[in-house]
Amino acid sequence: MRTKGLIDLQVNGYAGVDFNDADLSAEALDHALTAMRLAGVGLCLPTLITATDENLAARFAALDRAVANSRLGPIMVPGFHLEGPFLNPSPASAGCHPAAAMGPARPEMLARWQAGLRRPILLVTLAPEVAGAVDFIRVARAQGRLVALGHTLAGAAAIGAAVAAGAGLSTHLGNALSGPVHKFVNPLTAQLAEDGLCASFIADGIHIPPAALKVFLRAKGLARSMLVTDGTAAAAMPAGMYRLARMPIERMADGSVRIPGGATLAGSALCLDQAVRNLVHWRLAGVREAVALASERPADFLAPALAAHGIAVDPGRLEWGPDLRPGWVI
Repeated sequence: MRTKGLIDLQVNGYAGVDFNDADLSAEALDHALTAMRLAGVGLCLPTLITATDENLAARFAALDRAVANSRLGPIMVPGFHLEGPFLNPSPASAGCHPAAAMGPARPEMLARWQAGLRRPILLVTLAPEVAGAVDFIRVARAQGRLVALGHTLAGAAAIGAAVAAGAGLSTHLGNALSGPVHKFVNPLTAQLAEDGLCASFIADGIHIPPAALKVFLRAKGLARSMLVTDGTAAAAMPAGMYRLARMPIERMADGSVRIPGGATLAGSALCLDQAVRNLVHWRLAGVREAVALASERPADFLAPALAAHGIAVDPGRLEWGPDLRPGWVI
């Protein structure tokens, strides 16, 4: 079976490399991207998480330099994903993001981080209930960027207002929602019911149990769903200690990635081709459907932003073996 290459819209690091490192080198980035290609990934949006204004500026500058000076960056990285800092700081929604660095959504901050970069920030994840969110979404969309909702405790009204302003995706839906919620009225059901939102899912069996993922995929529909990894430096690596945006993280024996000494998840160790195999193994999708969730669906979602910035991309072509392992068609 031949398909287009896979596209990961949310990846914080890979193969021992943290994309949130202000000292990221072109050589380290090439190492990570080479490892991602072994998993069938042809395009990705390196993702920076919540940090202070100064740290985000330094990390974007380092990431942009690494992409420009690397061998694979210009081919595989059309732009970046910013997850935060405009998120809900509640312990029920912050996840591993530093709540102290979160704040109102301010377009001028995004403009400051973008200034001087050769690659655009193509996707921003925010919580729709933070101050300034709706205006921020309108400005970002007018600039040709995509906006997703995540790390939120918002109700249906705030979510609907964000969608009306231009938000189009729920980031890793089902996660960053750890507190008790009403069984019917909650951010998860509100986003599942919102037809204007696509949804990305981390199909590692850890972030979402397969039975719950089955329900989410049925509710959202395969046409509006996609797979992401939320991968970290622990992806494609053995159990042990790694770093995410200066924070120590630990890949556990069960494959989860957590803040040491606690239960808080800190991204994943998932490889995107494994997410495809998981969906097939769990009988949540057929082979072509599962591959499409990691290739065609993210490509469709990303297309308007690429067009707005005049960026042409080619994810390449894959040949899938009978064991659902991808290889590149040369």
